[in-house]
Amino acid sequence: MSSSSSSSSLTSLKFTVKRREPELVSPARPTPHEFKYLSDIDDQEGLRFQIPVIQFYRNELAMKGQDPVKVIRKAIAETLVFYYPFAGRLREGSGRKLMVECTGEGVVFIEADADVRLEEFGDALQPPFPCLEELLYDVPGSGGVLGCPLLLIQVTRLMCGGFIFALRLNHTMSDAAGLVQFMSAVGEIARGVRVPSVPPVWERELLSARDAPRVTFLHREYDEVPDTKGTLIPLDDMAHRSFFFGPAEVAALRKHVPPHLQSCSTFEVLTACLWRCRTIAIQPDPEEDVRVICIVNARAKFEPPLPAGYYGNAFAFPVAISPAAKLCYNPLGYALDLVKKAKAEVTDEYMRSLADLMVMKGRPHFAVVRAYLVSDLVHAGFGEVDFGWGNAVYGGAAKGGVGAIPGVASFYIPFRNHKGEDGIVVPVCLPGPAMERFVMEIESMIREPPMDRSQNTKATFIVSAL
Repeated sequence: MSSSSSSSSLTSLKFTVKRREPELVSPARPTPHEFKYLSDIDDQEGLRFQIPVIQFYRNELAMKGQDPVKVIRKAIAETLVFYYPFAGRLREGSGRKLMVECTGEGVVFIEADADVRLEEFGDALQPPFPCLEELLYDVPGSGGVLGCPLLLIQVTRLMCGGFIFALRLNHTMSDAAGLVQFMSAVGEIARGVRVPSVPPVWERELLSARDAPRVTFLHREYDEVPDTKGTLIPLDDMAHRSFFFGPAEVAALRKHVPPHLQSCSTFEVLTACLWRCRTIAIQPDPEEDVRVICIVNARAKFEPPLPAGYYGNAFAFPVAISPAAKLCYNPLGYALDLVKKAKAEVTDEYMRSLADLMVMKGRPHFAVVRAYLVSDLVHAGFGEVDFGWGNAVYGGAAKGGVGAIPGVASFYIPFRNHKGEDGIVVPVCLPGPAMERFVMEIESMIREPPMDRSQNTKATFIVSAL
């Protein structure tokens, strides 16, 4: 057993996690040994990283005497019979083409115990989490893209009888929808179902490049943008905070929306607001372009739509671009219009063009210089994954700013605050001084009347900081 302890500066929550040695959980029955190609959307450079997810569960009296570690470990082995590619390892072929060798080796599983109760986390049940590196232990040698386990899962029992399910996924294998489908299958099997209600569908060729590839869109998200001013986010002195947008905050933001854009979605208004405030906060050169990349789930955009059980990556990274000065000095409607137009670009043809571009250009990374990426997990369904102990108290992204370039991404996570209000939590990762300016800008948009920028007052609705 290994153990270590950590604490959060916000909650001063200290606890110790004792872990057993990591083990490999392989499929419960023999599975085919074969090679399966990923799609040309899956294996782009920007998805070649590991993404962490975390779920918190309460003690459930009906499950008295049941050990979540044993229940979940057994369910994973059974589920991998259906999702056997997850038990394999990635290989790279010519043209940087990725494929899974279905070896049946298995996924990494860690059994752990923490001397803490769920209620001790209090309001800290949103990113950034205290002791995350203890709740999702990075087993040495497991975090690569090629030749490494594709899933790492840690189940940590809590003193109250609740538990934490944490998972790390090689993102080339699945997007949020695909991962939730797999986790839900584990949940169903843990609850006694023999076969997942949604049969998994591989069929990655559906998102492969055309026989004669042809790029029919600009795809500015893959521009080669030189980092002329060293504006990539520095990794030291990073502040991590989460912001809660409930009904009152969203209503306040909507007051900044011009009449002709009133039909905008909450995602669109929130993205426009965060992009604008973040740009003001990082103080880029006024003449230089800044970008916001919206992750758009394209499953329903395909003609015909993708089959229900498809668990590969099926989203695009459409981008809105503006000179920094125009974004900062124009009202919110300017940013909102750009966000709406970028999202609307994603169609069946856009996705075909994207797959073709990947093959023609060597699977490039999306541009991250002066870029901010947002991903909406509000309807992904992480919170509804049920291993027998009911829905998660919190389910979704384990931290903000993940990816090949830390600090560039934020996730929108469904959250119920201590007042019982449903809203969205957004983890943000910025250098310390920029975070202070960001807080001020967000606060000024939510206040009534708008705050005088010369008054440096603190935001009241930050829900978490580390």
